[in-house]
Amino acid sequence: MSKRLNLFIFLLCLSTSGFAQEKLSLQEAISIALQNNYDIKISKNEIGIAKNNATIGNAGMLPTIDGSYTNGGSIQNTRQTPVTGEDRVIRGAKSTNNSYGADLNWTIFDGFTMFANYDRLKELQKQGEINSRLTILTTVSDVITAYYDVVRQQQLLIAADSAMDVSVLRTNIAKTKLQLGRGSKLDVLTAQVDYNTDTSNYIQVKNFLQVAKVRLNQLMVRDISTNFSVVNNIDVDKGILFSKQAEIAETQNPNVQNAFINQKIASLTLKSVRGARYPAISLNSGYSRANSTSPTGFNQKFAANGFTYGVTASLNLFNGFLQRQQERNAKIDIETSTLNLNKTKLDVNSQLLTAYQNYSTYLDLIKLEQSNVDIAKENLDITLAKYRLGSIAPLELREAQRNAIDAQNRFIEMQYQAKIAETTLKEISGNIDLGN
Repeated sequence: MSKRLNLFIFLLCLSTSGFAQEKLSLQEAISIALQNNYDIKISKNEIGIAKNNATIGNAGMLPTIDGSYTNGGSIQNTRQTPVTGEDRVIRGAKSTNNSYGADLNWTIFDGFTMFANYDRLKELQKQGEINSRLTILTTVSDVITAYYDVVRQQQLLIAADSAMDVSVLRTNIAKTKLQLGRGSKLDVLTAQVDYNTDTSNYIQVKNFLQVAKVRLNQLMVRDISTNFSVVNNIDVDKGILFSKQAEIAETQNPNVQNAFINQKIASLTLKSVRGARYPAISLNSGYSRANSTSPTGFNQKFAANGFTYGVTASLNLFNGFLQRQQERNAKIDIETSTLNLNKTKLDVNSQLLTAYQNYSTYLDLIKLEQSNVDIAKENLDITLAKYRLGSIAPLELREAQRNAIDAQNRFIEMQYQAKIAETTLKEISGNIDLGN
């Protein structure tokens, strides 16, 4: 009666803790991470800076207006000696000087450099958006990997618990045989040792599960001690085609897009450098007003105000061959950016093919291990039935049990690795579904 009461309390506590746990789906985990992840927030701030910089004013297309104001004076003791007459002595002569105004300067032509700079700023804004998307893809990939690691450990925990059940059953059979005089104490002790081994494995897997949950909570940027449960299956997309992923990667892979933008920026830099070969034309205008007093001067008071205007043109005739040097370097940068673009495409295709090979291999292994699980389970059932009848030794039962455990663990591992390969494929191609 006491044992039944304890079992009832244990099941009640287990049920209560189960209700208290959050049921977390992959979609919810991704959504939380996209809202909270620090790297994503930082990348969004960087996009904001790039967007603020991509203006015609920052490119030099708008006029500049500078205002000025000056107010000062002096107190002096003076002595003036004229050609005839007495010296003129003034003590504490106070002079004042007050002026203010505004000056406008507008470069209306600089060899198209300003237009090249504006296009360059817009490309840098696009690059910031691509880098932000890369951060999002990486974060989502990490969340998917961490989420299914929790699923994997949860499945391994269930498998470890099943192994303990078989060990308990084996121990009970050994004890029953011993009581009936058909078994030995050695069989009971061996069964208990194996049960303890399975229990140790169960505790370790349970720890791995908790560690995996901490990692997922960290990626979601929430309390790392938050407990939750996940789905109990790993769904692998088995319809991925390499040709389709390679086609998508050509236009959506962030690294390829970045390399392409760097090539465009290099071309715009050459255009900007070549602008120095043309004259620069600026319009300028201004308004000023000045007032001054000087008791020791010829004019004791002075006041003036008015506008100024003009056109300024300048042309660099010779700067020590620096213009030619800068143009040559800009052309080399274009060549380098083209080489880097081709290298990036090759690297991406190589990564994609490697990931696809892994993906295809793991899909084949899933089929094989599924078959092994069925065979090992059937073998364990037959062996357990024979053990009850006393027709086989405990060692054979333990071997069948170990084979069943290993087959189940390999099957779980192949599913997990196939999911990781699938996620890697989609991350490389830039095709991760943010809703999955």
